[in-house]
Amino acid sequence: MTPAHLDIAEFEPAELETLLADSGCEPFHARQIFRWIYRYGVTDFGQMTDLARTLRARLQNQFVINTPRIVSDETSADGTRKLALELADGRRIESVFIPDTPSMTFCVSTQVGCAMGCGFCLTGKMGLVRNLTAGEIAAQVRVLAAATGLLEQPFNIVLMGMGEPLHNYEHTMKALRMLHSEHGLAISPRRVTLSTVGIVPGLERLAREPLMPNLAISLHATTDAQRTELVPPNKRYPLAAILDTCRRFPLKKRSRITFEYVLLDGVNDTPDDARRLVKLLSGIKSKVNLIPLNPAPGIPYDRPSDERVNRFAQILADRHFTVSVRKSRGRDIRAACGQLIVEGGSKKTAAQQMALLLH
Repeated sequence: MTPAHLDIAEFEPAELETLLADSGCEPFHARQIFRWIYRYGVTDFGQMTDLARTLRARLQNQFVINTPRIVSDETSADGTRKLALELADGRRIESVFIPDTPSMTFCVSTQVGCAMGCGFCLTGKMGLVRNLTAGEIAAQVRVLAAATGLLEQPFNIVLMGMGEPLHNYEHTMKALRMLHSEHGLAISPRRVTLSTVGIVPGLERLAREPLMPNLAISLHATTDAQRTELVPPNKRYPLAAILDTCRRFPLKKRSRITFEYVLLDGVNDTPDDARRLVKLLSGIKSKVNLIPLNPAPGIPYDRPSDERVNRFAQILADRHFTVSVRKSRGRDIRAACGQLIVEGGSKKTAAQQMALLLH
């Protein structure tokens, strides 16, 4: 690969300093460029006005700054926005802006599609096409911040879009470091939540990270038999292994692990399920986020009634659990949890990836 093909937006500041040294740049030039890209949303070297014109011209000839192109931007009746983004290779992903939650929140993807195959999730129907690069993950935040006018305002990030973050570990963590950099958006890890189905080796690596986001575990069932049916990776990483890892997970003071639980009518929403969930989470600093299913064509489950949802929640609350019921946002534009999907998924690729994961 020649420098002309290198995407500068794929590098952390220290890497950028090394890369640009061969182009006659000083270390502070790399920090300036990083600031232009991430803090100000500028992707044209010619507009980076604190760089010398000769340097701007040289950079323009040698490097690129890839930024996903917005191909559609839909707004829900509740204010939620879903953006379909086209990547440099023509693949597409979806990202979501959820206002007033109570903070502004960006829901970001980490893969094109997903190999996990969860039975209630449209993204899983795509299969895994490919991992996103660190630059592509971080670029979603750049695009969303610019599109919503929040480049200079605080916002939260949830890695809950398309894909399994811990299945794309290296690129996901690099993207978080890039977004955290003081030379760019300087996003605190306290404002980032990583949601995972519980890839145990990834959780163990995450526990050793100096930059650690908030953790959310997608549980969705209280027995291994049922969870394996709903969340196939449970075959390799069963409930006991995941929950044991969570009990040992190093949490900061006042921090808790969020356990996400999609409620499926007549499947996993009974009082017995609620009572088993109480036992499973015993001894873990936790809170529970109940998510009534967002129905969609092709998903063979139904949304439970409000009465069943409230009964499940009450059992947890009576056992002194902190419990919330997630309000569905963006359902009318298919932007809600589990509804992100784009054309071009590959079932064969997904099957290959799942085989690697389970065996």
